[in-house]
Amino acid sequence: MKPCVAPAKPALCFPLLAAFSLLTVTGLCAAQAGAQNSLELTITSPAFASKGPIPEQYTCKSSVAGSPPLRWQGVPASAKTLALIVKDPDAPSGTFVHWVIYNIPATASGLEAGVPQTARLADGALQGNNTLGKLGYMGPCPPPGPAHHYHFRLMALDTRLDLQPGATADEVEAASRRHVRAEAELVGTFAR
Repeated sequence: MKPCVAPAKPALCFPLLAAFSLLTVTGLCAAQAGAQNSLELTITSPAFASKGPIPEQYTCKSSVAGSPPLRWQGVPASAKTLALIVKDPDAPSGTFVHWVIYNIPATASGLEAGVPQTARLADGALQGNNTLGKLGYMGPCPPPGPAHHYHFRLMALDTRLDLQPGATADEVEAASRRHVRAEAELVGTFAR
């Protein structure tokens, strides 16, 4: 086929123009889809900055220490659920697990402050046991001394975990092992 160089033969121009338009639109759509799929999973809290101090109302200094509000974005399209595990690796007797929550719907964009300490949430999410064997969130409460670091690890999973409420962090991590599609972490600090 000859290149389209003169308006005298518009019939030859149309197939080239149509092919160019199709490639351009296809390329733009693919670029947009790639941009959506490459969005990085992130987790933040409106209550504290990354590597910043966790406010006392979410710690043992409060008589009603509830979980802090959390927000996330960039959940991959392949995710079916999310899991969140909060750990303190600075605990004197080894890593202390403060919160285990899993089978959070992938459509969720965060958790509000004060998630109830119930086995099953209204959206179908399940809560596991912390290191003390209690269900739900347990606020930071390190011994007096230097600040401890609290790692809020969010995992996007391509499956719903076949676990009952009350699972431990180890059980959730083992069940998630081959299903993690993206991870994000927020670290907060607290000292007494």
